[in-house]
Amino acid sequence: MGALERSQTNSNSMQRVKVYRLNDDGKWDDQGTGHVTVDYMERSEELGLFVIDEEDNETLLLHRISSDDIYRKQEDTIISWRDPEYSTELALSFQEATGCSFIWDSICSVQRNLHFSNLSSEAFHSVNSELRELPAVELSTLPLILKTVVESGIADQMRLTELLLNDQDFFRKLTNLFRVCEDLENIDGLHMIFKIFRGIVLLNSPQIFEKIFSDELIMDIIGSLEYDPEVPHPQKFRNFLKEHVVFKEAIPIKNPLVLSKIHQTYRVGYLKDVVLARMMDDSMVASLNSIIHANNATVVTSLKDDSTFIQELFARLRSPSTSDDSKKDLVYFLHEFCCLSKSLQMVHQLRLFRDLMNEGIFDIITDVLQSQDKKFVLTGTDILILFLNQDPNLLRTHVVRQEGFPLFGLLVKGMVTDFGDNMHCQFLEILRNLLDTYALSGVQRDTVIEIFYEKHLGQLIDIITASCPTESFKSAKKIEGAVEGLGDKNGVKPEILSNICELLCFCVLQHPYRIK
Repeated sequence: MGALERSQTNSNSMQRVKVYRLNDDGKWDDQGTGHVTVDYMERSEELGLFVIDEEDNETLLLHRISSDDIYRKQEDTIISWRDPEYSTELALSFQEATGCSFIWDSICSVQRNLHFSNLSSEAFHSVNSELRELPAVELSTLPLILKTVVESGIADQMRLTELLLNDQDFFRKLTNLFRVCEDLENIDGLHMIFKIFRGIVLLNSPQIFEKIFSDELIMDIIGSLEYDPEVPHPQKFRNFLKEHVVFKEAIPIKNPLVLSKIHQTYRVGYLKDVVLARMMDDSMVASLNSIIHANNATVVTSLKDDSTFIQELFARLRSPSTSDDSKKDLVYFLHEFCCLSKSLQMVHQLRLFRDLMNEGIFDIITDVLQSQDKKFVLTGTDILILFLNQDPNLLRTHVVRQEGFPLFGLLVKGMVTDFGDNMHCQFLEILRNLLDTYALSGVQRDTVIEIFYEKHLGQLIDIITASCPTESFKSAKKIEGAVEGLGDKNGVKPEILSNICELLCFCVLQHPYRIK
């Protein structure tokens, strides 16, 4: 999608409104749906609110912005006023709270200019009608930069974006000015810089994002967004990123581009989920997600194509000299690597998973499932689930070929082990997938089913029969008047028994002849 299309999508979503008019009966009549802008009235230097119908492009509303205190912002999405020209109450109901705030700030700015027209009418006119260049970046020009960004953002977004992209030093100078304001504790300046960067971010330009999310600028951008004038105390975003976020390299990554993309992805995700969460609409979320998605694809592609990296990873996983803690970090990395592969095209995902199988990933998981660390075991089952979602035959083929079938046995054992939460449900899901006859064929199907019925079915049934109370046990419970709802005489949790029953019911449907 081009920059123009993205800008229009953003503005459409942000500035979509319903127009309401109060009728003589005191009820609000829906006048139609359109898109609102602030622009100059025809043949005039006065600014007005325009609402253009989204169906036929006719003007639904034309209102000259007044310096009088007639406007009210209700909740987060409604602006209403008594219009002197129409002698009636009018209201705009916004689709997005962000758009409502944007237009409300614009109305307030216009009113301020009307009150102090001797100071700013010429600057305001040049900003909106013919934006030729950006103001110089200095402490004294911050109000004019803010006016340029916020007010031109409505009437001339594309021109502003173009100027910002063509000025090689604008962002660097502005972040330097931010540092000066922070050193001097100039709160007014910091509040203005916050609004300037917020306005620039709301332009939702991928090219601008590419610039401001660079390694050089991103931490200062995040810093400037700590000084929201609507929040009583500055936020601590940079402090969190510097002190609480630890980047672990399980295997040293030598490619600087890959390292840069990994750091940028985390910071953009933090911006999306925390820093900018209050001011984003759907199109902006989509833009930031696309950056994260593209970065993930770059990282996975670079690492999977680096054969020495993959070989070193598996050599360390297999090496007896690798400590337990290091091995855990390597498996956690492997899990994240498999998760990130979703960013690749389907054919490349499949090729990567086949390569990982050939490197011996299932033997690694067999070791993981024998760990006493429950979180570590869960990571192993997560990786198996990722393989089943990608291509179930990879795991089925391994289970059939593995000598002694230890992985199959560990999956059955995991299903009847008390993990203290719902982790054993993953074992149930994996076993059901392995035993699904509709997905299996020929020798593979016969072998998987043979392993289960010969080696493991009796074990599961023994657990159920051993859990059934004897008559004497029932009598004892009655005499004591005790109700032990959390378990049974052998201490097997009801959830585990329920999962065994669910698997056996699945087998009755899948293998009616064999289970008899």
